[in-house]
Amino acid sequence: MPEPASLLDLGAADLRDRLADGALSARAVVTACCERIASRDGAVGAWAWIDPERALAAAERLDARFARSGPVGPLHGLPVGLKDIIDTAGIPTENGCARDRGRVPERDAALVTRLTAAGAIVLGKTVTTELAFLEPARTRNPRNLRHTPGGSSSGSAAAVADGMVPLAVGTQTGGSLLRPAAYCGVTGFKPSFGAIPRAGVLTLAPGLDTAGTMARDPAGAALLAGVLGAPVGGDAGPRGRAPTFAFVTMPGWEAADPALHRAFADLRKRLGARVVAAELPAAFARAPEAARDIALTQMARSCSRYMTDGGRGLSARTRGALEAGARVPEAACRAAVEVQAALGPALAPIFARCDAILCAAAPGPAPEGLHDTGDAAFTTPWTLAGTPAITLPLLSAPNGLPMGVQLVGPVGGDARLLRAAAWLWAALRG
Repeated sequence: MPEPASLLDLGAADLRDRLADGALSARAVVTACCERIASRDGAVGAWAWIDPERALAAAERLDARFARSGPVGPLHGLPVGLKDIIDTAGIPTENGCARDRGRVPERDAALVTRLTAAGAIVLGKTVTTELAFLEPARTRNPRNLRHTPGGSSSGSAAAVADGMVPLAVGTQTGGSLLRPAAYCGVTGFKPSFGAIPRAGVLTLAPGLDTAGTMARDPAGAALLAGVLGAPVGGDAGPRGRAPTFAFVTMPGWEAADPALHRAFADLRKRLGARVVAAELPAAFARAPEAARDIALTQMARSCSRYMTDGGRGLSARTRGALEAGARVPEAACRAAVEVQAALGPALAPIFARCDAILCAAAPGPAPEGLHDTGDAAFTTPWTLAGTPAITLPLLSAPNGLPMGVQLVGPVGGDARLLRAAAWLWAALRG
């Protein structure tokens, strides 16, 4: 049996296989994670709540069941971190907000029910920014503690990146899952809009909110997403021919970090004929404004309870966003929804000739400083369009920090996208 330190280097799919054939116990995996958290989380700050004794007791129950009848389900014995806006019965869910301190839900979110039915162990709750918006929390980037981990799923990304947990769940309303995954150097997968149930998850903008997964590699992200309901199509590995990619430059590409430009030029050269150049449809020029108007307007409605006393206890950044959302004109909201409806169909010509869009996940590596969570400009359009997207830690900046390669698929084409991601991962990392 591997020693606890080496367990943390294994991908989730590998751990799943070893747990399923009895080569590993759930207790051994949870113990390794808890030891890592004890030694590192004081510096990283990825966890909002964790109870090692509770997690170990759950692991021991699973080990006893395994001895009687084999693995419970496809995630048997795998620890998972949950963003602290996902309700967990009997476990605090505080939404990163002082106003919700001490809040303990009575029932699990729908996705938590699916996790535990599949044999997963809820290791703890990972730190989120305030109300999953832009006000940074205490989490630091484990690749360099002086840099932001991104947000709002900051704790989930940092915990996976630092080897504290093999799998984590986050959410995205703009760039809240893919950006921190890219900054921290892990795989982040945002499935097609609505694929994973959101009942029991804090609502910000119901027309944008999407739950997704984080892991060390695309196989782990796909494994978790499939259990949660994403249409991953079973085996997400390469199938048949090698995929083709359409390289697009996102709005703001010209101002991106020169190191990112060089890294993508080299990537395109390595992939050769597998990459063709493409232009984003004209409708995407209006995507940033439309996404802002939808997000702010819907957030102001969904979070109105936090403003009944003028937003007391909220940060100025969050309070200002809720106030701004209440002032967006109705005509602007209608126009934004029309833009949103046009994006998916506008991509059809690109997906008719390629398997996935290839682009950057962020304008560069994680910025230095902890005063904000970085730029979501390269991920927000895909959230607005409802397309599945995945970021892979395949590039590095000169300062050693990771830079994410983002792949995007057509709405409902999650399995196709994941096969392309698995191929690219094997081609560049294998």
